[in-house]
Amino acid sequence: MKIYLIRHGIAEERSEHQSDENRALTDQGIAKTNKVAEKLSNLNITFDCIFTSPLIRAKQTAEILHNAQLSLKIIEFSPLAPDGKIEDFLEFLSNSEYTNKNAIALVGHQPDLGHWAELLIWGKIQQKLTLKKAGIISIEINKSKDMLGTGELFLLTSPKWMIES
Repeated sequence: MKIYLIRHGIAEERSEHQSDENRALTDQGIAKTNKVAEKLSNLNITFDCIFTSPLIRAKQTAEILHNAQLSLKIIEFSPLAPDGKIEDFLEFLSNSEYTNKNAIALVGHQPDLGHWAELLIWGKIQQKLTLKKAGIISIEINKSKDMLGTGELFLLTSPKWMIES
């Protein structure tokens, strides 16, 4: 199974007048995320499902990916909110219809997505992987095995590389 961990695009700055949950993508964030989605489309990368954090900026990022026809389905998935637990995701995945032939996207937040990637690859958090806004970490896992520490990293890219290459 291929898992694409995608950080939300550039969002509004934190403010005491607005909750973190309601921070939206900026115009620049929308434009850059659209370019990343276009590049994924040009590479013929698609997802069987896009799972997204319930926060506005992540849901907007997922919508951009959906509108680029990278997936027909978006599901809001609360473990992708900040401080979500990978164990909740792995339990869901173990009981899901998704198989090793599927590709899914997880749209969320840093540092959580970086930590999830490290757990899938090395089995522990090492504070080594940083995901830029609208960046992607892609990992291949075998759903039938213990998924922690068994993943194979096959793509780690910043949005700059995606847009300029």
